[in-house]
Amino acid sequence: MSSTSNTFPSLVAYRQALNELGDRRTGPGVLAISAASMPSFSGSNAKQEGRWHRHHRGQLMSVADGLLQVRTERGAWAVPPRRAAWMPPGELHAVNSNGVTHSWNLYLSPAASKGLPGKPCVIEVNELMDQLVFRAVAWTSQPALAAPQKRVMSVLLDELAGAPHDRMQLPMPRDRRLHRVAAAILDNPADSRTREDWAAWAGLSVRTLSRLFQQEVRISFAHWREQAVLMAAMDMLTRGTSVASVADALGYSTPSAFIALFRRNFGASPARYLRGQQN
Repeated sequence: MSSTSNTFPSLVAYRQALNELGDRRTGPGVLAISAASMPSFSGSNAKQEGRWHRHHRGQLMSVADGLLQVRTERGAWAVPPRRAAWMPPGELHAVNSNGVTHSWNLYLSPAASKGLPGKPCVIEVNELMDQLVFRAVAWTSQPALAAPQKRVMSVLLDELAGAPHDRMQLPMPRDRRLHRVAAAILDNPADSRTREDWAAWAGLSVRTLSRLFQQEVRISFAHWREQAVLMAAMDMLTRGTSVASVADALGYSTPSAFIALFRRNFGASPARYLRGQQN
């Protein structure tokens, strides 16, 4: 993390700074804030749960370690290092962090946000983006940008607009009954209830639950649930939980069965994937 990182006495102070930038109507089109380790973030298993909120500006959030879990009314995302979650202006969202000690956030004015997607997503972060963000941190308190800073902002916006999107997205169904099921699974991915059990709990037939899930989120209920389990697994693995413990906690008969699922979705074993995220 760059030497331009800010220091904050507490998580409360950090969140206050984030909210102030997110709701700022004046100043540069891009505002940036980065944070190094602070007491409230310390410990590899530190978990912080955020409230539902929205900002006037668009928000891009990234971590150098740990994991972010971002939820909106549209979907849920797991955000490991080398990724950044994008929330368009006014998007209602909540963020949970696990094991995060270093992070940065960008806040883009509605005008600066026009080149980015109109829906929440996760993008890949490269080293150039990191360096440009840290340059931007230095101008956040300025009322306007000098010509060289405007050029930096322009390059940064181009990099963000052209960044590849990450596939680890979990869309949320709109139907209130399906949404209730989906939220319950996200809250407890290890819940062993069958599809028939969930349908009965939601007051639906199994056929209706399956049809509506496919119709609303474009994937089957079984696939959606599998992705929810993988998001939970990413959370646990990032906090240092062993593969065997993760497999057991999420209901897999053997660690090898879980590893096969992980490799099928991410193209690598859990250990190799996490090493790649940290490089």
